Amino acid sequence: MPMAGHIPPQVIPGMVEPVTTVRHFAAPGARELRAQAVHRLQVGLFGLCAMLLIVGLANIIMDRAKLTDTQDPIHDVVAVDARPQKPATDPLADIGVVPAADPSPTPTPSDSGTERP
Repeated sequence: MPMAGHIPPQVIPGMVEPVTTVRHFAAPGARELRAQAVHRLQVGLFGLCAMLLIVGLANIIMDRAKLTDTQDPIHDVVAVDARPQKPATDPLADIGVVPAADPSPTPTPSDSGTERP
């Protein structure tokens, strides 16, 4: 006797029939277990090979960088800038507009060939 509101399943050709009874879990067979193990082994070996390739490429890149690590042309510019140079002067202080940051001693009048009596 059908229940109220229950629509009987309609079977459409080519479609899977609906489940009407309880189906129990079927343990995987030896063939399925072997296929899973082989798949896991393939994935693990692929990952290991990928890591070896990445480490190898990184090693090659580092070796090439060490070989081409010649003296940089900017080093010459820095070396020229590092030489002791004469101290920079303040142009405004030179013309007397502002006081000098590093006051130099003022020259004293000297005897220019005249004698005092």
